[in-house]
This record gives sequence, C-alpha cells and structure tokens, in this order.
Amino acid sequence: MTDYPLVETTSGPVRGIRMPSCARFLGIPYAAAPVGDRRFALPQPHARWTEPFDATRHGPTAPYQLAKFDALDLAPLVGEGWIKGDDYLNLNIWTPNETASGLPVLVFIHGGAWTGGSGAAPVHDGAAFARDGVVCVTINYRLGIDGFLPIPGVPTNLGLRDMIAALAWVQHEIAAFGGDPKNVTVAGESAGAMSIGDLVVSPMAKGLFRRAIIQSGHGSMVRSIETNRKVVARLARMLGVPATVEGFRTVSAQDGLNALDKVQQPGAKLDLRDARGREPAYGLSRFLPVFGDDVIPIPPLKALDQGAGAEVDVLIGSNLEEMSIYLVPTGAKKKINGLLAWFILSRVEPKAGRMLKAYRKKGRSAGDVLSDALTDLVFRWPARVFAARHKGRTHFYEMGWRSPAFDGELGACHAVEMPFVFDTLATGAGPKGFLGENPPQALADSIHKVWVDYARDGTAPWAEYEPGTRQVYRLDLGKAVRDPDVPAANLWRE
Repeated sequence: MTDYPLVETTSGPVRGIRMPSCARFLGIPYAAAPVGDRRFALPQPHARWTEPFDATRHGPTAPYQLAKFDALDLAPLVGEGWIKGDDYLNLNIWTPNETASGLPVLVFIHGGAWTGGSGAAPVHDGAAFARDGVVCVTINYRLGIDGFLPIPGVPTNLGLRDMIAALAWVQHEIAAFGGDPKNVTVAGESAGAMSIGDLVVSPMAKGLFRRAIIQSGHGSMVRSIETNRKVVARLARMLGVPATVEGFRTVSAQDGLNALDKVQQPGAKLDLRDARGREPAYGLSRFLPVFGDDVIPIPPLKALDQGAGAEVDVLIGSNLEEMSIYLVPTGAKKKINGLLAWFILSRVEPKAGRMLKAYRKKGRSAGDVLSDALTDLVFRWPARVFAARHKGRTHFYEMGWRSPAFDGELGACHAVEMPFVFDTLATGAGPKGFLGENPPQALADSIHKVWVDYARDGTAPWAEYEPGTRQVYRLDLGKAVRDPDVPAANLWRE
C-alpha cells in the first residue's frame, strides 16, 4: 500500500493520500465545470483526463461569502470561504481501503441556506466514518443565483440536479473506492437535509440511494416557480440586467454574491408567502428549491401522501433549540420585546399572535418565546409531519445536548449535532467554538455509532416512528421517549 494510492475511474486515474485510518481523495470532479456555455445548464459529464488527477487537497467550491461573528467561529460548519476555481462540481471521498469491496457508503450534502457552505468544511471530515468501515463522500453543488434561482430559460433546481449527478457518479464509480453502490445512504443537514427531503420523493433520484438521513430538514421548505420568480425580478433590477438567462450570464460571480447578500436582508421586503399566507423558509433564505418541474413535480408532502419514496428508509430528526444559532450570537434574542416578536413572526406566519401565545410560559422572555416558536415552525414540527406521512420505514431522533457557549444560551442549537455525528468535536470546540470547551467525547462515540450502524445496514436502536406511538430517540440521553406535543401543531395544520 503506497502513501499515494491510485484509483482508476471512468474519467481517468485519481491519486489520493494515505491517512492513518483511511485513504482520502479530495476534489474529484463529478461533472464538467459550470462556467461559460455550461453556466445555467444541466450538469454535463466531465472530459476524460489521462494523467493522474491530484486529489490530495480540496478542490474549488461553489462561490459563496462567509458570514462572520466576532463572538462565534462558524468556519468549521460552513468552510473557510470560497475556494476559487471552475471545477467546483466535485466531491471528496474517505475510504477504509480502496482495494476492498462491498463497503457501505454515506454521501453527505452540506447545508448553508442554499447560498453558502461547502463539502470542504472541517466538521464534514469523513475520516471517522472510514475508520469505522463506511466509505464517506461529501459533495459541492451550485448555490444561490446559479443553483436555486428559476431564471426564465434556465433549467430549474440546478443545485438539486447537481446533487443527483453526484449520486449518479457514486453509483458508477464508488466500487473503485471499495464502496457498494447498492448500499448508499444519503445524509445532510439544514439545507442539505431539506434537499434530501425533496430527493426522497423526486422521480429523478429514484434508485440512487437506499436510505436517507435528514438532519434538521424536511419536505416543506419549497416554493412555487411563480413565487420564486419574484426573487429573479428583484435581483435583475438590483444588478441592472434583464431577468433572462442572457442577462444573468453577464453577471460575475462576485457581483452576484454582493447582490445575493442584499436580497437576503430583511430590508429587501420580498413577499414570498404561499397561498396560506406562510413563508416556507420563515425568512431564512430567499433561495429555495421549487416544485412544478421534473425534479419536484408536486410539493413533497403531497408526493409522500401518494407513496413516493416509500422504498427509501428514512432517519429524520431535529434539535431542541434550533433557532438559537440565529438569535443568540447576534444578540438579537435579548433585544426582542413582545411587539417586535409579533412583528417579526407576522411577516412569515399568518397566525403570529396565536402562535406566540401558545409558547408563552412563566419566566420566558419575548426572545425566548419567539425562538421556541420558530424552532418548532421551521424545523421540529415539519420534520414530524414528514415522518408521519412517509409510507416507508421511518425512525426519528432528537438532539437535546446543550452547548455551554454564550453562557449556555446557545443550547441545543441548529447544527450542534454535526461534530458528534462526524466525530470531529475538535472543530467545534474552543473559546469561540459553538460547542464551547471540552464537549463530551463519549456522546460523540454513541451518536457517531448510530449513524455508522444506520449506514451499514439500516439498523437503529429504537422503534420506528408512528403517529400513534411517536417514538423519538433522544441522542443525548441514549434512549427512546414518547414525543411530547408540539404547541404549534394544531395552528400549523389549520
């Protein structure tokens, strides 16, 4: 076994690097560079190369701008920033042994509100999965304007189509890295998980994976093409170009990022509410997958009702205090009073007053109440709806471990489970880490094992989720509990 293992793919030879517990191959293109004539086009096969491709370092990422907080280091979760280069439709592989065969495969799709993040983020290091017998793959895909803007004349959902192309590449190529293409689990967090909720029911993704792990995601965060065309029109005016593919082709990546940042701000005052008066993203992103095309023909929940995705095993879950990652580091949570809480929620939820009333408790501030309500509305309750409507085998988890960061205010926030899942605690620890100092390794061992076992053969140490029994596995407690009622549930259904 050499220090620089060589693997032959259909596109050409790929040279990686031997690590203490695995072989690692980084930045392998799974599709042609989406630039020039291929910008805003369907993903295309990459041209073949003859000399060994250098896969010893991370390749380019999709263009994105890194949000920074003085008091919190988010780089471990979203990456160190845009790695420039054309060939950013690439993926990274960690394998226990590239000469093996039949190993389980876990393909991870990163989050970032469909506008940021990358498969190169430190928290996604797949070495621990490879150490424990699983081939781990992380991917990059088109973001923002290039990936999730339904520009007239452009194929819709290009970012999802990239994910599908990456999963198809895995089907054709992963055996060369020791993996079993018939035993693929696709996993993701946040926008990555929301995307998987869409792919579970997508006819275009059928047969590309056997199991799905949906972390802080579901199938409700989609918009109609017509609604998202409002974002197209606003960006075109901001950029001074026609709202056409020809117009957006003239926009540089950097100019597009600058405009994206502006349109993401609350001051952009875009009304993206659906027919029920609810904004599916609750203001977290202007860029969402759209339904009404060949990727997502009908809203995912309706597709689940019709039995779509029943052949896919699903492990889905959420964290107990998801929204604190958005409200605590900025200091917003402490500044919110009752009137402001109502105003914020009323922009995205038609029953804002009743929702907030349902969450009021003695000793809880207005900021606490808003955070609790949004945690359930954006993440926890829609995930439970997805689980209840999925006709196939379904397991549900909840993460309740509370980070001590920000004097404990960060708590069981969005993405807090990620370093535990990947067994990469060091990436989130430290004075500015979102895990605080000395997160518990024993908990990482147990949570990581749940993911490894599920990827290996679909086993889970608790009963399947059913609306009647509502069995939810508390990752932090290591046991199943009956899921308590969600205050927002009845109002969300109305």
